[in-house]
Amino acid sequence: MSDVSGKPCILCCAITGSVPRTSDNPAVPITVTQQVESSHAAVEAGATIIHAHVRNDDESPSSDPERFAALKEGLEKHCPGVVIQFSTGGRSGAGKARGGMLSLRPDMASLSVGSNNFPSRVYENPPDLVDWLAVEMTTYGITPEVEAFDLSHILQAIAKHDAGVLPGQLYVQFVMGVKNAMPADKAVFDFYVNTMQERVPNANWCAAGIGANQIVVNEWAIAAGGHTRAGLEDNIRLDRDTLAPSNAALIARAADLCAKYDRPVATIAQTREILGLRPA
Repeated sequence: MSDVSGKPCILCCAITGSVPRTSDNPAVPITVTQQVESSHAAVEAGATIIHAHVRNDDESPSSDPERFAALKEGLEKHCPGVVIQFSTGGRSGAGKARGGMLSLRPDMASLSVGSNNFPSRVYENPPDLVDWLAVEMTTYGITPEVEAFDLSHILQAIAKHDAGVLPGQLYVQFVMGVKNAMPADKAVFDFYVNTMQERVPNANWCAAGIGANQIVVNEWAIAAGGHTRAGLEDNIRLDRDTLAPSNAALIARAADLCAKYDRPVATIAQTREILGLRPA
């Protein structure tokens, strides 16, 4: 039995993202109907947070508030109580368009608090845009999930939360394995965890790995007492030769790791309590 035994683990499912297409894996859900169906299966496998992007009909990324509204309505109907987390990521739009859906009042929204390199571009998150997104989230009662691609992003999140800029409880996700950003490195991961525990011991954290690193980082996070994210946004394969058949299959792998470390998969009610969200 590990020292994290019995601690509920929140499983977040990143269902679509902005990059993978059906030509990469036919299971990637593109339309709102596909996204709702894929989310429902993932929730049955243990996911309690749905991290959502939307796409145009040609599969290109979108920030269209009407598509987000339709997705939110579908999730509320078919996945009652699930925590809905909209992406404000920079691959889906530019400037304030990235937050144009926040008036829909999802439970959570992703928030990147600093810039970094991505595989073929700079992922720009200028301070004025970060502050504007934070104000919008405060206005609409949305808890941010800070997506940290670098140590500086973790420290910035802590500073902003201490200053009262970020609403709700502090929740930081370590994103590891993006090419040209932070690799999936166990020593770095351990340092991240220690940084959170020493500086903000009452805060919660999560970790996500990209590509083949997904299952690796899932296990690191679960074993260390944190929460974790899986899904087709970050990884389209079960192994080098096998495409993942669904988002649910990737969540099920993480749930199996929870069992390995004697950690119950958090229920929707537990997830909302842990993160300080309004009850379902």
